[in-house]
Amino acid sequence: MKLVVQIPCLNEEATLPLVLATIPTAIAGIDEIDIVVIDDGSTDRTAEVARAHGVTHIVTHARTMGLARSFKDGVDYALAHGADIVVNTDGDNQYPQERIADLVAPILRGDAEIVIGDRQTQTIAHFSPFKKSMQRFGSWVVNRVAGTRLPDAASGFRAYSRYALYRLNIVTQFSYCMETIIQAGNKRLAIVSVPIATNPKTRESRLFSSDFEHMAKSAQAILRSYIMFRPWSVFRSLALLFGIAGVIPYVRFGILRLIGDDGNHLQSLILGGALLSGALLSIALGVLSDLLKTNRILMEDQLEGLKVQQYGPARSAPDRVG
Repeated sequence: MKLVVQIPCLNEEATLPLVLATIPTAIAGIDEIDIVVIDDGSTDRTAEVARAHGVTHIVTHARTMGLARSFKDGVDYALAHGADIVVNTDGDNQYPQERIADLVAPILRGDAEIVIGDRQTQTIAHFSPFKKSMQRFGSWVVNRVAGTRLPDAASGFRAYSRYALYRLNIVTQFSYCMETIIQAGNKRLAIVSVPIATNPKTRESRLFSSDFEHMAKSAQAILRSYIMFRPWSVFRSLALLFGIAGVIPYVRFGILRLIGDDGNHLQSLILGGALLSGALLSIALGVLSDLLKTNRILMEDQLEGLKVQQYGPARSAPDRVG
């Protein structure tokens, strides 16, 4: 079994040595451990620091491309170099790298394909009450969409089996965290959480400028993923909403006629017609989206086959059948 620990970095020359120093050099059940640093257009000495600390695998972006792209490029590099398990951690030393062994253990046992480090956000001192509430609400929304029960959906401290990475596809440009959980949940991949305690804060987040920006981008990613996997549910709900709203003006018009009101209520008919048209359009979009979903599933099956051809078949855990 080969483990690759990937570290997406953007100007992390100060904290990267702390991360590299605490990554385990030996783990029971793992034959080889490699480290990959993804330098996402850093303007400091991140790459030089990585090399100085013995890192030989470095993926370099000429300009900043974002966390999701860095994650994807790191995964592609890891798979191309024979990774059976990929662990993602951050270059700011937020996560306890010494817990990587606990993170990969459920995959080695065959109990899970994805393991997420639960930061226990309610106990993090530098998180404001508002941020703690939003983290909890965001995880609840993701769990509803994905059909999972994960306490910390936004955690980036994760382990993925090769099989899971074959089945996941990153399409967002913001953060892969929510998207991969929704995909994994809808593709019935086994996901578990491992409680961890984060390290002291070293810097402010560079992923977003404010909590509200984070909320807006996360909501966009969740909605897009939900439409991808359950399009008919979305457009059926819209059709029902527009349909009910569209009937109300017609009912009002009929009642007014019955009670003898001969006034011109043409506006009610126009509003009702527009809303009912919206209901019909939602149904049409739902049908088209469902057909696109079928086409996407077929294309993802083909892409998974191409990954197997390119990187080789997924190796089974010792006690997993097949």
